[in-house]
Amino acid sequence: MGSLSKSKVEGSSNLHKSWIFSGFSSTEHFDTDIGTEELAHLEIVSTIVHQLTRNLSMEEIENSGLGPYYIDHTVAVWPQSAAGIPVNSCEFQSKGDPITDLFEDLAAEQKARSTYDNILRLSDDPDVNNVIRFLREREIVHFQRFGEALQAKVNGFAT
Repeated sequence: MGSLSKSKVEGSSNLHKSWIFSGFSSTEHFDTDIGTEELAHLEIVSTIVHQLTRNLSMEEIENSGLGPYYIDHTVAVWPQSAAGIPVNSCEFQSKGDPITDLFEDLAAEQKARSTYDNILRLSDDPDVNNVIRFLREREIVHFQRFGEALQAKVNGFAT
């Protein structure tokens, strides 16, 4: 497979780390901060995929099962599930009820953590694994922040 440029990914991680938030006295706007950070997660994962696939030979593409993907996208990054289903708006859930939406957010963070766990089980690249571990840690923090917001909402402290 292609090679991963550690400095590129670390650069993305450092940018990503600059968006990390802490010490909120209110949960009023923290969800937009998490949303911004989640977009950075997508950027980081996309960078990893790009770096690992950009120099693949046609034989490597065919042997890895990327042939159908290559036909549609060459080795460009096209966000999709591991099953090949493109990301679409159906992936994002919103009910409009803050408590319901916070439970959805909690579930989404756990699903992301689980996905990172699965990647770590399959990957033997230490550079990839270090970045994935970092992203996994952020999902745990997001889960905690959403839990705090839910608790505040249930207790009547948040608006």
